[in-house]
Order: sequence, then structure tokens, then C-alpha cells
Amino acid sequence: MFPVLAQIQVEAARRFASGPPQHFSAGEMIFATGDRDVPVWLVLDGSIDVLRRDGLDEEAPITTHGEGQFTGEVSQIDGRATIASARAGQDGAILLPFDPAHLRALMIGSAEVGEIVMRALILRRVGLIEQGGSGTILIGGPGDAHVLRLQGFLTRNGYPNLVMDPKVDGEGRSFVERMALLPIELPLVVCPNGTLLKRPDEAELAACLGIVPKIDPHNIYDIAIVGAGPAGLAAAVYGASEGLSTIVLDERAMGGQAGASARIENYLGFPTGISGQALAGRAFNQALKFGAEVAIPVSVERLERIGDRLALNLSDGTTIASRTVVIASGATYQRPDIPGLSRFEGAGVSYWASPVEARLCTGKVVALVGGGNSAGQAIVFLAPHVERLHVFVRRDLSETMSRYLIDRISALSNVEVHVGMDLVELDRDGDTLANAVVRDRTSGVSSRYDITHLFLFIGATPHTSWLGGSVTMDGKGFILTGGATASLETSIPGVFAIGDVRAGSTKRVAAAVGDGAAAVAQIHSYLSRSAKEAP
Repeated sequence: MFPVLAQIQVEAARRFASGPPQHFSAGEMIFATGDRDVPVWLVLDGSIDVLRRDGLDEEAPITTHGEGQFTGEVSQIDGRATIASARAGQDGAILLPFDPAHLRALMIGSAEVGEIVMRALILRRVGLIEQGGSGTILIGGPGDAHVLRLQGFLTRNGYPNLVMDPKVDGEGRSFVERMALLPIELPLVVCPNGTLLKRPDEAELAACLGIVPKIDPHNIYDIAIVGAGPAGLAAAVYGASEGLSTIVLDERAMGGQAGASARIENYLGFPTGISGQALAGRAFNQALKFGAEVAIPVSVERLERIGDRLALNLSDGTTIASRTVVIASGATYQRPDIPGLSRFEGAGVSYWASPVEARLCTGKVVALVGGGNSAGQAIVFLAPHVERLHVFVRRDLSETMSRYLIDRISALSNVEVHVGMDLVELDRDGDTLANAVVRDRTSGVSSRYDITHLFLFIGATPHTSWLGGSVTMDGKGFILTGGATASLETSIPGVFAIGDVRAGSTKRVAAAVGDGAAAVAQIHSYLSRSAKEAP
């Protein structure tokens, strides 16, 4: 996590520095939490003390960097706001700067040093997440729907966070009392730089954290990708690594539906499996390394052609111009037709199973609806945490789930699979989910199960409503591809569709990644033809 570069490695890195060495006096602030475009500093002499937030009002040391060591974590790759601060040590420091562009050049231009730096930056972010006290603080009930939504947003985007319940946490309670906050103003969010937000949405929180890059509305990209799931991130990695100016937009989080998978065990190259979030995080950092811009959360509302350019109109009124567009917007979770379902979403009903939900369900009786591989992964992940897990499916698992997951589920003593059942009703006790009613598809007999949480994994529908019918789709809303010139091109020249949103695609992570790579090859051909046809 805190490697020391050998002198020969320091000399190799010097070629990529963004400026001459700079001297800082003892105790001088080098960068503060929340600063943007902070360079990675390589210590040539002296030392740097790096600090993190510890609770609401305190700071705690992370480490002291000495000669041959360097500052930073993954925020520095693309100039996002830093989540730590640093001061020069007691003897001062002489530091060599690497701004985001020069840092990426170092990672690509010097494979040995670049690998050391990239690994350290990733491990430091992981360390901050595991420590728990740094990063963003959410003050509110841990089971509150708004808290869960914000915590899920931070967790899935790889940002450290800590939840303080003012009912049981003394520090959180006294802070709420000092601020004279009303219950309707919670949750209160304390950003790493100290900014306070009352009951923010994800966009407000992202702005406070400096997550969204500054998009130049006058820039014309080679590729604009809508969706940061496996397909979109793969296209970003291949496009940016081949010199195409690339931007990725997503309205929620990196990883798409795959990012919410507890463990993916059939993806090539990971024999022990990998969580969807870890896989998405690696792809995200890989895209940043090659210079792709990633903007999350940003909502795209419309696609249109303006002259010889394609335009993506965003919800904030911004327009992004690009020579090509890749639609990788994936799918949205299907919702069963149950009266009042929306009242339970975030308050007992979830469409994914993450460590956040697992903690809420510890020692309780829960239920899950769904028989696909995503459901199977969730069952295996949740079972060790809960007292009992009821699984309701319409068909036998052998018809819809991979064999390795079926075998694993059959070995779980606290999992009970109910075949041939439909979920028909949910009831609550006050503000919490109390029970679920299911009906036998053959006999029509209904049964009621007392549960505290319900997980829904019943498939997904294509996320194409934002297109407004601008491209040709099939009867289910999946995008048709395969024009005269390219297999992934849509009915609009220069617009490509990949991953789950594409009609006829194989709904697997590996297939989505393959689509991303293939799309970039076809984009090269399109751009080459367009250049030849230009007057």
C-alpha cells in the first residue's frame, strides 16, 4: 500500500513529472480534503504526513511518506476531489508533482513504475473504505430508505462512508441536537471537506464530493458511452487505450446490474470468483488510467443528430457532442405487479444484495424471489447472515440456474426453496415489512410468511425509454442492430448498441465485455469511412 521506489525507479518517474520539484516548509498544508486536481507528489527529500477524517470533528493519521514514496489514491487519476489531506513533515519536504494527465502518462509509459503506483492507489482507497471512519458521514437511521439509497450510491461507487444513528450514537445525537435539526431534515450528510447537506439526493451528494468531472460543452468526443456497466466500461477501456477521446455517462453507479452481484464465479480468469463491485472498480480504474472521462451520476434524456455530430442532452441542460455514441444503458429491474410495492422499496424490499442489506438482515427471516444466476449468487451471499431464507420460484431451479449454484444452495441448511409460487401481496407492521403472501400456481392456495426483508431478482427490462424511439427496437424494447456496415450498429449511423440492451445479446458479463471490444473495432471503421466521405 505504501511502497518505496528505488532510485532507478525515481529517475524513470522523473521523465513524466508535470513540473519541477517544489519545497514545502515544516507543517505547511500541501493539499486539503476536498481539493480537486491534486497532483500525486513524489517525495525527493523530507516527509509528508497524510491525514483522514476520524468521525465528525477529528483527524487521524494515515501514514507518513518518506523519500521515494508518493501520495494519492484513485481520486488523483482523473482529478476528482481528494478524500485525505497532507502537510509537510517536521523537516519540510521537497516534492515532485504529477498532475492527472502526467500521472496517467507515467502509468502507461513506464510499465514497472506504473504498476506499482496503480496498485498502491487502489489499495489505499480500499483501506479507507475498510477503516470506516473516513470519507462521507451519514447521520440517520441505518434502516431509513434515504440513508440506504445514499449509502448504496457511495458504496457502489467505491467511496468510504460511515452511518451514525442519532438514536444510539452519542456523537451523532449531540451533533443533531447542536444543529437543531428536525426529523424531516435527516439524513444529514457531512462531506469529507466538512460541507453539510440536509437530506440530499445522489446528484447533490456527488456534487459535494466532486465526483462528476467538469465536462467541456465545446469538446467533441470520438466516443460517448451511455452506461457504465461491463459493456460500457469495456468500450471505454478499449476506446481510450487506442487513442479515441472517450466519455462514459451513467445515472447511478459503475458496474450496472453486474456491479450489484455478490460474487461472479464463471467469469474467465477468476477461478475463485470476484464480486461485481470489485470487477467494476477494476474496470473503472482501468478506463481512467487510459484517459477516459467517467461522469456519474449523470442522466441522459435524449439522443439526436445535429449536422454531422451526435448529441446527448443531459438532465442538467448540458449537451455532449460526439462523433459516435455507444448505447450500453443495460436493463432496469423488473417490478412485480403487487399493490403498494413502491411503499416498501428501500424499506424492506431490495433489488440487489450488498453488504449493506446483509447487515440489516443479520439473524432475521427474509425472502427472495427469482431463480436466475443473479438470484443464486444473492442466496449464497445472504444465507450465512440470516436465520432463514425463503426462496420463491415459478420453475425448478435446474431450468434457470447454473449447476454450481444449485449445488451450493442445496447444501445450505437455512435455505428453503418453494417451487411453483407467485408473490401476490406484501403487508407491513408500522414502517417495516412484516410478511409476504405467495400463491401456489397449481392449487391456487395462498400462504403467508413472516419476513423482515424481501429481495426481488425477477429479471430486467431494457433501459431504453430515454431514447424516445429514436432507434429501431424489437417488441420488448431491446435495440436492433446489424446494419449493412456493422453488426453492432443501430438504425442511426454512428450509434452502436452493446450488452444487455441489445436485442439477441447473451446476458452474461463476458458477452458484454466482448461487445464493448467489438464496438470499438467497428467505430474505428466508421470514423475512417466518415473521414474519407467528408468534403
